[in-house]
Amino acid sequence: MLALNTNLQKLVSIAQKTEKTGIGLMSGTSLDGLDIALCRFKGSGLQTKFSLINFITIPYADAFKNEVQQVFAHKEASLEKVCLLNEYIGDFHGQLVLQALNGWGIKPAEVDFIASHGQTIYHAPKRRHKQPGYSNGTLQIGDGDHLAVKTGILTISDFRQKHIATGGEGAPLALYGDVLLGSKIGENRILLNIGGIANLTWLPADGNYAGIVCTDVGPGNTLIDAACRKHFNKAYDEDSKIAFSGNINEDLLAALLDHPFFSEQAPKTTGPELFSLAYVEAAQQRSNTLNISNEDLVCTLSAFTAKTITDFISKNFEADNIRIFTSGGGARNIYIIEHLKKALPLVAIKTTGDLGIDPDAKEAILFALLGNEALCGESMAIGNNPAVLMGKISFPL
Repeated sequence: MLALNTNLQKLVSIAQKTEKTGIGLMSGTSLDGLDIALCRFKGSGLQTKFSLINFITIPYADAFKNEVQQVFAHKEASLEKVCLLNEYIGDFHGQLVLQALNGWGIKPAEVDFIASHGQTIYHAPKRRHKQPGYSNGTLQIGDGDHLAVKTGILTISDFRQKHIATGGEGAPLALYGDVLLGSKIGENRILLNIGGIANLTWLPADGNYAGIVCTDVGPGNTLIDAACRKHFNKAYDEDSKIAFSGNINEDLLAALLDHPFFSEQAPKTTGPELFSLAYVEAAQQRSNTLNISNEDLVCTLSAFTAKTITDFISKNFEADNIRIFTSGGGARNIYIIEHLKKALPLVAIKTTGDLGIDPDAKEAILFALLGNEALCGESMAIGNNPAVLMGKISFPL
């Protein structure tokens, strides 16, 4: 019998370790920076024991953001730019990983694997693109081979493609980590992530996997942030100061809510391809609100995010003893959280910090967990999601 090559021998050795150290990388639609979570795992599946060792978000420079925004969420973009950015981002993210490890005093050889989400540049579920003969599609760039070579660490990447290949929409992948880290028998839980897009996972108290729902519900921070950049030259609405200084325009809010996405059956996915400033301007034209103040616009967009979340929860979950655990940048948006509490007065709302999961680090942690599952887990059937292990493996050499 032929022996395994060195790379495969190392892969088997890592997979068989009782304890693994992995890095989860997340770069979201907000393009704030790269989230880097250094995690330790014991076991897999429902027996997974997890701890967060270190976490950092390394902000992106404006020049990098501008490069990515040339191809981000555009139906038409330079194919050459997409090609070049795929290689560049993989190498760049590798540099940032090495920077983080150096700051923590940890050598790359002490890390078993990197699990990288990559940078989404286009998300095209069939329900949106409606092109005959084509299924769901999504594209994340930031090549895993470049990451592996730059860092010298085994890298697992491109997680969303397996989900699509087996009939899913490629999102939200939070489902698998939420179930493994957030479920509790006897308690109905919603893990609500408010990133660029808002998504949630419903974890019923009976523990029945068939009843679990994981879905996007609408915009999170993406429209608020875009309006802040355009009208106030700010990356986001810090402490919701702009939203609190304005008033909700009910006509505009009604127009923003007037879209088929909100009545589509879950699970469903969306992105900035739909919820963009062009979407807002079209709603303003329909509602004759193009001349409202910029403060009122940001206030109304904040209310829009909050209402799409609360409407979805109210319409779909009629259970007692619900607890919501928030994460993502929107978990710090005071305006949104206050609206959630007012609209859902009987629901306890906390952050995932109460579950021992850093709200800022949650998505990076979940990809590290998916990496651990890819190495030593078994596929799990959850709700109507495909039972798959996701991720493509890249060796350093």
